[in-house]
Amino acid sequence: MRDPVLYPFYADLSSLPGVGPKVRPVLARLIGGETWLDLLFHLPVSWIDRRNRATIDLAQVGEVATITGTVDKLEHARATFPARIRLRDDTGYITLTYFHANRQWLERTFKIGETIIASGLIGDYKGGRQMTHPDHVVTPDKDDELPEVEPVYPMTANLTSKALRKFLAAALDGIPDLDEWIDAHLLKRNNWPAFKQALLRLHRPKIYDPEGFEIARQRLAYDEALAREMAMGQARLARERRFSRAIPRAIGAERNIIEALPFKPTRGQMDAYSEVAIDIGRPVPMRRMIQGDVGSGKTLVAALAAAQVAADGGITAFMSPTEVLARQQAEAIGRFLAPVGIRVAALTGRDKGVAREAILNDVRSGKIQVLSGTQALYQSDVDLPDLSLVVIDEQHRFGVADRMKLNAKGASPHMLVMSATPIPRTMALAVHGDLDISVIREKPANRQEVTTAAVPDTRIDEVMAAIARAVDRGERAFWICPAVDSEDAGDAATVARRDVLASIVNAPVEMVHGRMLGPDRDAALDKLRTGEAGVLVATTVIEVGVDVPEATIIVIEHAEKFGLAQLHQLRGRVGRGDKASSCLLLYQAPLTEGGKERLDILRKTTDGFEIAEADFRLRGPGDLLGLRQSGLPTFRVLNISEDANLIETARTDAKSVLMADPRLEGARGAAIGRARDLFAPRIASMVTENE
Repeated sequence: MRDPVLYPFYADLSSLPGVGPKVRPVLARLIGGETWLDLLFHLPVSWIDRRNRATIDLAQVGEVATITGTVDKLEHARATFPARIRLRDDTGYITLTYFHANRQWLERTFKIGETIIASGLIGDYKGGRQMTHPDHVVTPDKDDELPEVEPVYPMTANLTSKALRKFLAAALDGIPDLDEWIDAHLLKRNNWPAFKQALLRLHRPKIYDPEGFEIARQRLAYDEALAREMAMGQARLARERRFSRAIPRAIGAERNIIEALPFKPTRGQMDAYSEVAIDIGRPVPMRRMIQGDVGSGKTLVAALAAAQVAADGGITAFMSPTEVLARQQAEAIGRFLAPVGIRVAALTGRDKGVAREAILNDVRSGKIQVLSGTQALYQSDVDLPDLSLVVIDEQHRFGVADRMKLNAKGASPHMLVMSATPIPRTMALAVHGDLDISVIREKPANRQEVTTAAVPDTRIDEVMAAIARAVDRGERAFWICPAVDSEDAGDAATVARRDVLASIVNAPVEMVHGRMLGPDRDAALDKLRTGEAGVLVATTVIEVGVDVPEATIIVIEHAEKFGLAQLHQLRGRVGRGDKASSCLLLYQAPLTEGGKERLDILRKTTDGFEIAEADFRLRGPGDLLGLRQSGLPTFRVLNISEDANLIETARTDAKSVLMADPRLEGARGAAIGRARDLFAPRIASMVTENE
């Protein structure tokens, strides 16, 4: 139950004075919510200092100034000329300029001979001072209505900043002071204000104090970090109290699988599996992520875990984001597990009727111990008896709801998630704080280094000729385009590029993009795998998981338009066999400084973790993983790149509190519980599956 002291924060926007049926949906859309709390966390992006009360001769171009003057002249708009009002004081003249202003309003507001106060940005027009569309115009008797320091907010159409400030003022007046939840020493060391005072400093500042604004923001950012870490910590405690099947390590099966491999597993692979095996062997549900670069061998770790489960009579469900990847994983895991007689099958939307029912019957009867599939795995007719392990591949492409639906097929199964996108440690804590993380840094010894070169697109004819010669030598290639249609990418579109390459290459050229049906995409990929096709022209739909060991060249057109992480993922499509491989980054000149730096980083290193750190530094957290993430947290205040130290401190603090007061029954524990509830709407999706 929510603490009654928090009720005002969750009051509906319609309870604010002036928020009626027309205003409410506009305001709710702007702030991304429907409560006072959502409004209060619609924080300013900057502040305007209006304390500069200058005479006209001292007003500086480029500064915000507040000027008192007498209306000397009013010229209404005509043809293409705006309305102009001339103000004077004892030191000179300034012009106020309005475009498309109402004539009656102008005459009512600017009466010749009357004194007014105007505040806004000073500009220059033909050597004279000008203020275009002043932010405020008032008469001297209303001078006290003019804010000395004014917050600037993200805005939307059909809502004025004046109205937004009025709504915020009402909400600030209506919320209570709350008991402090931050440790007293931490509060003093950082000079942080109380929670409500931090909101007041940001929304209703009395002085212009950039340092004070940042201190208040940091206070709220720490609140959010602490609330999230508390929620994650409590979810972990709840999980520890749940029972899950304890599955012993299958030493014999493990040894037989490893001895049959055509390569020697890396130390990183075996360390990761040991951590997984220990987790599965405990009677509480495992929640672990394996994070490894492209080609680091995560699938083998998952296969060993599936063998451990199968040896104990359990079933493993392996969910991938696409049909191609699901079938490819079924093949790979099947090869790994064949020496110990474990059967693996794929189940995707393509499987219909009799074929689908045959697969499901074999799963029910225990003939199939590992089922690899897409979201088809959690459909109502899919029965997974003794489901003991859920593996989620490329987990960031699934929402929490998808994982929960598959999880619900078993009685508290263990869960292993895998990501081929390395991310910095700080971001890993913020994004995956509810998971234990195993990292595989090495690549198998048989993996080839990929030589990377950046080439201007003026040399595209040379590149295509080189591709044709490589195909003549028996090699295979990927050609990546930024878009499907010529309207979006001109000659760099998949259809146009496929046609040009088909006229040059002495082998079939296939095409794959997101608008094609699944079976058609699979057929095109299969032709490249089998060697029936020499080149595959594709969009980034092949970015993840596509495995064609014979492919030795990848060309990425308009490479400057892609993020580092995505370029690295695409490059990972080659170098998967025993032949030297190359990646050509075709770019349009001239490159921006940022574009040049991104391509230089990719040329110099193939280490995904190093690339992730660089991407994080260049772009911040933003869309670091190269695609809009599903099920990842959004933060109200916390900035992952700027507030890394706050996340670390909050994690330590939350652990300490939960060790001493796991039920949050003490005074500070109860206060922290309120903080958790205040920020819970934005983090609940991250902990639901663990509660």
